[in-house]
Amino acid sequence: MKNTSNIPAIGWNFDNSYLKLPEKFYTRTIPEPSRAPELVILNEDLAETLGLDVTLLKSEIGVNILSGTEIPEGAEPLAQAYAGHQFGNFTMLGDGRAVLLGEQVAPGGQRFDIQLKGSGKTAYSRGGDGRATVGPMLREYIISEAMHGLGIPTSRSLAVALTGIPVVRETFLPGAVLTRIASSHLRFGTFQYAAQWGTFEELKALADYAIDHHYPNAKNQENPYLALLRNVIARHAQLVSKWQLTGFIHGVMNTDNMTISGETIDYGPCAFLDTYEPGRVFSSIDQYGRYSFSNQPKITGWNLARFAETLLPLIDKEQEKAVELAQEVLGDFGNQFQEVWTAGMKAKLGLFGHEAGDEELIDDLLKLMHDHHADYTNTFRALTMDKMEDSPLNGKEGFGEWLTAWRSRQAEQTEDEETARQLMRSSNPAIIPRNHLVEKALEAAVSRQDYSLTEKLVKAVKNPYAYEDAQLEFTQEPPEDEERTFKTYCGT
Repeated sequence: MKNTSNIPAIGWNFDNSYLKLPEKFYTRTIPEPSRAPELVILNEDLAETLGLDVTLLKSEIGVNILSGTEIPEGAEPLAQAYAGHQFGNFTMLGDGRAVLLGEQVAPGGQRFDIQLKGSGKTAYSRGGDGRATVGPMLREYIISEAMHGLGIPTSRSLAVALTGIPVVRETFLPGAVLTRIASSHLRFGTFQYAAQWGTFEELKALADYAIDHHYPNAKNQENPYLALLRNVIARHAQLVSKWQLTGFIHGVMNTDNMTISGETIDYGPCAFLDTYEPGRVFSSIDQYGRYSFSNQPKITGWNLARFAETLLPLIDKEQEKAVELAQEVLGDFGNQFQEVWTAGMKAKLGLFGHEAGDEELIDDLLKLMHDHHADYTNTFRALTMDKMEDSPLNGKEGFGEWLTAWRSRQAEQTEDEETARQLMRSSNPAIIPRNHLVEKALEAAVSRQDYSLTEKLVKAVKNPYAYEDAQLEFTQEPPEDEERTFKTYCGT
């Protein structure tokens, strides 16, 4: 690792609060230097938000930092320890190919974890090489920025840089490092690790840290740790409802991929629905549909129960009492999710207030979409634009009757048509990162080192509610045979 004394002031303003936790929770780790660092893509807007100098980030010294070759001043790199239920099976894990540089304190005072993903082996690599290839890192960049544009809480991507070190998977592929930004990388699995292998004091230190960073109001509650659980449940009811409303499938909802902050993280075999199919699975490793689209709310509840189990010793000294309190709070997750999801679906249909038939109207539309294999995003896009001729349901049996019922419901509300249309425009994205378009961009990047399609796609998905004519090419549905056989892979 090169000397940091001559690195110019790019704007790094690090704090390293995670190091104040017991050493059980991390291992100090230096990223492995790259052989020939090269910047692929830089999120200039995000860099400015973080208080970083874009020009210097693009310079040799900046690219060295983004590739793990240089350590910025003030950073104290570490790999985090955690455990997790992976497809239901509990195991010890940890950052096997990621290094946390520290927390960047932005000009407004907000804190952001700066993590390098794909920067080499750590103490938790479990025999892996700790590297990443450019395709999966660009996938995470595209999808995380699309999620941000959609208004869904998410980690974000600052940059992707090539390392110049080939990575062996099925063949030799170009190695790359993703610089990931999140409010923190605390996971349900971090608490599972503490509960399984830590002391009561270590578990308490972790919970207090999470409260201080994400839910400071919980400190003033009669039972701060029960308040922590209640807050995390509420965040995930909001988060997963937004996934369902936009047709997003995470693909690998293991407890180590669920954050205490309620942000979407770890974009591996993720995808978006084209045709509305509730049981859809894209991930090649999800052979039994555990993490299918329709299962995501149920699995979130299961994961939250595993998180709640770790807090029991803190919630009450008497386990029976602690279980009773936790179960009472957990029992409300389903209601919270349903309430948020229903409100979101009504917004997608431009409906205000509440009428007895609203849920039936929503269910009937989803059934029509399922029965007629209609595209999820484009169905709502056509309704929003009032262009039924463009609807995937146009001319389909039952759609005319549904339209009559929907328009009758809208006509009964006091809000005018334009107000309803504005609500729909802000609730229905005109575009999503279509799976076939993402794959096309990644194929060009990997095989031809052509990143223009990636840049064009990222630019489009950052503003998915624009309804601009220039975005029309991103609304095209994939060929039916291509959609039916499409699979995603973890890229590990």
